[in-house]
Amino acid sequence: MTSRTDYLVGTLVLALVPAVGDAQAARESAATATPPAALVEGRPVDSRPTEKPGNKPEFPEQTRAPYHATKPYTITTLADGITAPWSLALLPGGQMLITERLPGKMRLRQAEGGLSAPLDGLEVLRSPDAADIGLLDVVLDPAFATNHRIFFTFYDYVGGTNSNTCVARARLDEATPRLTDVAVIFRAEPRIPSKRLGGKTGGRLVFGSDGNLFLTIGDRSDSPPWDVAQRLDTHLGKVLRITPDGAPAPDNPFIGKAGVLPEIWAYGSRNAEGLALDPRTGRLWANEHGPRGGDELNVIERGKNYGWPLVAHGIDYPGSPIGDGLTHKDGLQDPVYYWDPVIAPSGLAFYTGRLFPEWKDSLFVGGLRSMTLVRLKIVDDKVVEEEPLLAELRKRIREVRVGPDGAVYVLTDSGGSAVTANTPPTSTLLKLTPK
Repeated sequence: MTSRTDYLVGTLVLALVPAVGDAQAARESAATATPPAALVEGRPVDSRPTEKPGNKPEFPEQTRAPYHATKPYTITTLADGITAPWSLALLPGGQMLITERLPGKMRLRQAEGGLSAPLDGLEVLRSPDAADIGLLDVVLDPAFATNHRIFFTFYDYVGGTNSNTCVARARLDEATPRLTDVAVIFRAEPRIPSKRLGGKTGGRLVFGSDGNLFLTIGDRSDSPPWDVAQRLDTHLGKVLRITPDGAPAPDNPFIGKAGVLPEIWAYGSRNAEGLALDPRTGRLWANEHGPRGGDELNVIERGKNYGWPLVAHGIDYPGSPIGDGLTHKDGLQDPVYYWDPVIAPSGLAFYTGRLFPEWKDSLFVGGLRSMTLVRLKIVDDKVVEEEPLLAELRKRIREVRVGPDGAVYVLTDSGGSAVTANTPPTSTLLKLTPK
């Protein structure tokens, strides 16, 4: 099904309906009761009180950048009826791979329209005691045009609860379509059943310019937060860097250090669900879910500590401070930008096309709680303007990708995890082009 709707940008207000689905996003919704005000050119998008009392930025551009409206755009619906989508990969020739989180499935959106049935091949990933897996990100091998290889993240179940995040690779047969040569190349540790392993999976993948993979792993903590993101003997709360075979990248910062896992690239992260390379600088950016307040945007650098839970621009869900209540500490990396109250950030993509000249130097952030696609203009690694898009749809934005055609592709997420007669899926694949 393909449909088109035109939207004027510049008179939007942020969605006021609480998000549903992810437990974390639901808690964040409940914690933010006061609606944001209408958008005013040159004023911050959000003027509500911060969740963290007296929350102040370390530098002027760190939060609440001025709003700037760009030109109208057209939204085309490329597919609907998708169940709990998580990621999107754009294939040569116009086809697209879509992952569905639960039950873990992958579908092909044909260039001429229409979604395939779930691709065969993933059944080899299901352990004997687990009926399902959960699918997360999917990316193409840099040499996909010749080797048809993809990499994706998933989690399975140990003792009835989610295991840690895993990375697999496979070959895609677009003609069938099906997956072959499916193999797990990496499993994050620890991989044990625990009540703390029910959420905050991380799971974003990005290929670096050298052909190695960056991978985010969430800290899996509840309330109060535990300290695993600061411990280097676990993958929880980290950004990892591995080879396409799943081995530690050979020049990682902690190679050869006793008691430290060699895959770690950076640490002190809560739950990064967005990851992207800046095409202008080659620097790695990530967004991160905060608790009540304090969603972050970070530039991820080799061996650096991003502070969770020693510092945070948010508070714990019951309302208590995180740790000592600090927002800054010498030796720890400050976020480039933060949101308080939260937007619950997901997909992340730099705009690299020419269809929208006004979007040059822009970074897109999917907002689950805010139900917007957030556009940030980046100058010298600082956010200088912010614009919420797609607010009229009142849908959680899970994923965003920029196509080689310069269009912006977006997956909405209804928050559901299964198709039933009473709760049919309403998630959609959208394409943004100039009006």
